Amino acid sequence: MATVNLGKIKLKWRGTWSSGGSYTADDVVEYTDGSVTSSYIAVASSSNQTPSSGGTVNSSYWNYAAKGQNASPTTTQGDLIVRGASADERLAIGAAGKVLKVNSGANGLEYGDGSVWTEIASGTGPSSAVTSIDIDNIFSNNYHFYKLFYSWAQDDWFKMRYIKADGSIESGNVYVGSGSYTKENSAGGPSRIGFTNQNYGYYNYWNSASDCPSLCEITYVDPYASNKETIDWSWATQVHVSQMYQQIFSNCNMNSYSVRGVRLFGSGNDPINSTNFHYLVLGAKVS
Repeated sequence: MATVNLGKIKLKWRGTWSSGGSYTADDVVEYTDGSVTSSYIAVASSSNQTPSSGGTVNSSYWNYAAKGQNASPTTTQGDLIVRGASADERLAIGAAGKVLKVNSGANGLEYGDGSVWTEIASGTGPSSAVTSIDIDNIFSNNYHFYKLFYSWAQDDWFKMRYIKADGSIESGNVYVGSGSYTKENSAGGPSRIGFTNQNYGYYNYWNSASDCPSLCEITYVDPYASNKETIDWSWATQVHVSQMYQQIFSNCNMNSYSVRGVRLFGSGNDPINSTNFHYLVLGAKVS
């Protein structure tokens, strides 16, 4: 059976270090340096020799027995601890949908958009069918480019009007547009369509079907800029009378003011609801 010679036990606990105390080798004390509390063991006799200062141990008289840790700088669930210029710092949790990335100076972390395109809005038509739908409050000064994707499973095609910054609908004869389309098994080149001084624009020009929805992608440039005419470019595809159609089209509002959204409505006022209509809006900044 092992035996312990108590006379060989050298460490002596002296409690919290005191400037008025005298210490000899193998004394053990507790001392708080700044905000970090550690245990120290004496390596030489001393009086009024602090165990450490500014995180550096007074090695002529003391060594660490057990080094403590800084108090956590975090305050909120989801916070992270990151290394700052000279010490650990709190990085507050980011907003919903943001991702952790390296900052522009490549010397730290921050939360921000995860890719070039950021989701702004998405959804469906309402549960009770309507004949027009406003995709509103999607444009702002936050992004330069915007994209709207939608699908509509209905034997109809969409016209459009812009929603001004004050919420009113632009229904004046201010829209001009031009485009072309091709269809399956058609001879010759693409057909052209266009208009001027009209009180609406076009997105998908041909009817689709309930079992094969139209698909449309629209790009906007600075729609919220008050000193620019709003212009968009769209690509659409749909099946019409058992033939596949593809269309490229552009609309322009000939007046300069901020636009915050778009109203869609069917040429034949066919229903828009949560089953047959879906959309997604993205925004992208320019570096």
